[in-house]
Amino acid sequence: LKERTSGTLNKLLATPIKRSHLVFGYLIGYGIFAVIQTFIVVLFSIYVLKIEIVGSISLLLLTNIMLAFVALSLGIFLSTFANSEFQMIQFIPIIVLPQILFSGIIPLESMANWIQGIAKLMPLYYASDALKKVIIMGNTFGQIQFDLFILLIFSVIFTTLNILGLKRYRYV
Repeated sequence: LKERTSGTLNKLLATPIKRSHLVFGYLIGYGIFAVIQTFIVVLFSIYVLKIEIVGSISLLLLTNIMLAFVALSLGIFLSTFANSEFQMIQFIPIIVLPQILFSGIIPLESMANWIQGIAKLMPLYYASDALKKVIIMGNTFGQIQFDLFILLIFSVIFTTLNILGLKRYRYV
């Protein structure tokens, strides 16, 4: 968003850089920060908060990192629709609150079937399911691979939409 509002995006698009490389560059750059944050939060949770992890810490990290990349690709995609940083901030509750409510924080079984269907359209539902399976039940990779696969699909979809979203911008 900042690059677009400052005119830097137009200059970048005037270079021979492919739009896909631009999107992957952002994902990798911000992804490094997301991975570092994930490690810090997981280590803090285990060693300071003394949260007991029944399953594999590496699966916990993998799930969180995959969720971070889904969030990054979704955030970058949403920024293509915002005209200002303030407008981008207004998108956050519209996207985040339904994700939280339908992630399983409230038992989905107590909701109508059509709402359960909506919940399954949200990435946080699958991340939450995988995290519960690893942290509480000690499940293995084979038992959470479906959730991880769905998170991967969300990442691919949002990244593809990012690349397509950049096509609406012209060269300088």
